[in-house]
Amino acid sequence: MANSRRFASTESVAQSPAGRGVVRVAAGADYFIRVEKPLKPADAVAALLVLEDGRYIVQLRDKVPHIFYPDHWGCFGGAVDTGENPLEALRRELREELEYELDAAIEFTRFDFDLTALGHRKVFRIYYEVSVPQKVFSRCVLHEGADMQALTGVDLLVGRKVAPYDAFAIWMHMSRHRFVSAQG
Repeated sequence: MANSRRFASTESVAQSPAGRGVVRVAAGADYFIRVEKPLKPADAVAALLVLEDGRYIVQLRDKVPHIFYPDHWGCFGGAVDTGENPLEALRRELREELEYELDAAIEFTRFDFDLTALGHRKVFRIYYEVSVPQKVFSRCVLHEGADMQALTGVDLLVGRKVAPYDAFAIWMHMSRHRFVSAQG
C-alpha cells in the first residue's frame, strides 16, 4: 500500500489534453488551470525593473481568464504590436501600465517558444533590464494589474506565485554572477 496514493474528496479528476493521463486538481486550486478561454500567444517584451537597492518592481497580474498566468506576480510588459520593434513595445507598455517614461534599457535575455504543436507560430519574450531610481518609482501609477510592489528576488521567488517564465528571467538576473563565461 506504500506505493498507492489516495486522493481526498477535495480533489477533482479530469482527462489531460490529448488523452495523456489524468490530471488531479485540488479544490480551491488556481482557477486558471480550469479556465477554458482561448489564449492568443504573441511576441512579447518584459522589463526587469530594478531599483538601486536591487529590488524588482513587479505586478500582480489581474485575475482574468484571457491572459497567461492570471493572479500571478510577474514583470511589466506585453505584446509587440504589428510594425512595432521590441524596444518601442516596451516603451509603450511601461507608459500604458505605469506612466513610466523609459530612458534606457539593456536587453538581458530572450526566450523563444515553439508553439507549432499547439497550432500557433513560434513566439519570443525579450527581457530588458531597466534601472529605476526610487524617486521615479514613487511617481509610477499602476494602470494595469491588481497590485505593484518592489520585492527582493528571494521574497518574490520563494513567497509568491510567479509566472514561470518571469520567475526564470528574474532568477537568472539575480544569479547572473553564477554564470561562467563560455570562454572562461
